[in-house]
Order: sequence, then C-alpha cells, then structure tokens
Amino acid sequence: MSLPYPFGPAVALDLHERFAELRRSDAPVRVTMPYGGDAWLVTRYEQAKLVFADPRFSRAAAAGADVPRSRPGFEPVGNLLAMDPPEHGRIRTLVAKAFTARRVDLLQPRVQQIVDGLVDRLTSAGPPADLAETVAWELPVQVICELLGVPLGERGLVRRCTETIVAVGVTREEVVAARDHLAGLLNSLIAQRQQQPGDDLLTALVAARDEGDRLSDNELLMLGIALLAGGHETTANQIGSFAFQLLSSADRWRTLVERPELVPSAIEELLRFTPLAAVADLPRIAKEDVEIGGQVIRAGDAVLVQLDSANRDDKAFPHAEELDFGRGVNRHLTFGFGVHHCLGAPLARLELRVVLATLVRRLPSLRLAVPAEDIEWRTGQLMRGVRALPVAW
Repeated sequence: MSLPYPFGPAVALDLHERFAELRRSDAPVRVTMPYGGDAWLVTRYEQAKLVFADPRFSRAAAAGADVPRSRPGFEPVGNLLAMDPPEHGRIRTLVAKAFTARRVDLLQPRVQQIVDGLVDRLTSAGPPADLAETVAWELPVQVICELLGVPLGERGLVRRCTETIVAVGVTREEVVAARDHLAGLLNSLIAQRQQQPGDDLLTALVAARDEGDRLSDNELLMLGIALLAGGHETTANQIGSFAFQLLSSADRWRTLVERPELVPSAIEELLRFTPLAAVADLPRIAKEDVEIGGQVIRAGDAVLVQLDSANRDDKAFPHAEELDFGRGVNRHLTFGFGVHHCLGAPLARLELRVVLATLVRRLPSLRLAVPAEDIEWRTGQLMRGVRALPVAW
C-alpha cells in the first residue's frame, strides 16, 4: 500500500506532521507521486546520506519523463544533475576548474557592493518596503548573471524561465519552452565567448580542458542552464525565508544584532532548519536490490529524499526542532551529499552571509510591517518562498 504524495499543501515554512511520524519508523515509506507512479520516500538523516552517496542509486537512470516525480518538468539526459560516475566526475572536474573557491572569494567585494545598492533602494522606497522583491530576488539573479556574463537586461527572462522550469503547476510543454528560451540565450553567449573571450565563468567553461578533453557544446549548454536556474532561484527563496524566520521572532533578530559574529553559524542553522523544497525532487533509481531500514528496495524502484525531514532528525541533530545559532556541529544536507553535493554552495553561502550581515548592521531595527500570519507565500512552485515580505525599521 502506498500513500498519496505530497501529504498536503506546503504551508509557509511548516513541515507536515507526518514526517515526524515517519522518522520514528526504520523503513522508507512507499508513496504515489503526482507524475510517473510509485516511489520510496526516505525521511531520515543516515538513510538520506546512504541514498545520496551509494553508487547503487542512479541519477542517470532517472533522467527523462518516465520516472516517479513531483512536477511535470524533469532533468533531461546530459544535465550534470542526471549523470553518474564516471561521466559525472569528468564534467564536474572540468566545471570545478572554472568555478573555483578562489573565483567565489573574489566575488565578495562585488556581492557586498550589490547588496549595499539594494539596501539603499530598500531604504529609499520605505518604510514600509518589500524586502523580497527589492533584495531577495534581485541579489542572486544579478550575481549569477554577472558571474556567467549574461547581460543584466536579460535577468527578467532568466527569472521567468527558471520559475517555469521548477514550477509544479505548469505543463510539460511550458517547461520545455522555458528551457528552449534559456538555451537560445546561452547559445548566443557561448558563440560570442568562443570568438571574444571575456573574464567570466562562461568563458572559463568554454576554455575548460582536462588532458585534451573539454565540454561538448551540449554539455556546456546544459551546464549553463543548470547554473542559471540553480544559481538564483534557491538562494532568492532562502533569503526571503531566512528573513521571515528571523523577523517573525524578535528574539532571533535581536540576538544577531547584538552578536553579529553569530551570522555564519546562524546561516548554517537556518539552512538546516528552514524548509526549501515544497516537495521532494530529483529521484534516484536503484540499480540492484538494496536494503534500507529493513525494507528491500528492488532494482528499478525510484527513491526520493525528503531533505527537510532528514535535517530535523533528532539522531543527527540534538533538539532538532529548535533553531539554535550556537549549534556546534551542523552537517546538514541542504546542499546534498556525495558526488552531487551542490557546486554552487560556496556562492550561496557568500550571498546569504553578506546580505544577512548587511541587514543586521545597517537596519538593526528591521521588523515585519504586517503580522507574520499575514505574509503571503508562493504556491505552485517546487521551492517555498514568500510572495512579498513587507518590512519597516
């Protein structure tokens, strides 16, 4: 017997009570997904790490439309997210040569400059003003467009197409059309970089080589789409959600104002505690029979990980249901685990750290301009996020 999934609509940043019940069980649960049939749902921390890291679970086998999943969209063949070793390792190595920690570190002054400009715009617009539209959505899309060398005039297109690609309430045809729009933009930019190299990540990816090997045109295109989409949608929603978590509790915000040195650890705890996905995504297919928690997962079965539930596992995080900025060890799974650990994690951390530290420093009296229960949340999307976040100071 399988349970219909999702268990209910995503409400603000609340986790459905069923996940806590499922974490008390040893075995994954069988669920019927909105698209593609049944899958196994993993809700516990150690089991999630196993699924992420064990080569018996394949992302490549889950490419395409004919797999259990939460949304009409899917990862096409050739996307880095839908590859297994050794192909995955070859491309990730080439990307890592271009998308280095040093390149991200060098971005900090520019990220700070963008954040300062956006906060200036926020303060000139209010109070009250919309923190989500003015800061949360603008910062990540500006940063990823500059990083890849995409003209800022195209950031509206990038944002619209990305929202469609990760939407739940759209048609498959709309997802394909959105991918095609981004592909058209990137193809023209790649052709330009091949003729006139620049000082941006796209140029570095075009030039990336490893012992004579290089990214094919299709691999480069797929990477560009993944970086554009993944490089802003997640972080933008997290900025809004993190601000809500802090401002809906005066004590949390006051703690960071009084102790700004806690911002880095607060970011990690907010990453662990704050749900991002409205539904589990990115299935894996078992390549052979595997036992998890006493349950045999048969070869060919799909497995999904409920990340926000795994991050609330008391066996991995003492007092997991508490938001603790002083948590010493915080090995959350928000950026994944194993070979598919998010390449953009350092960039996301940088953006989150700079924006939160700047708000704490410049607007210590920041507060919600409406009651917390009146904040509207986006629906029909893979990611949770505020529709608007009115603030005053």
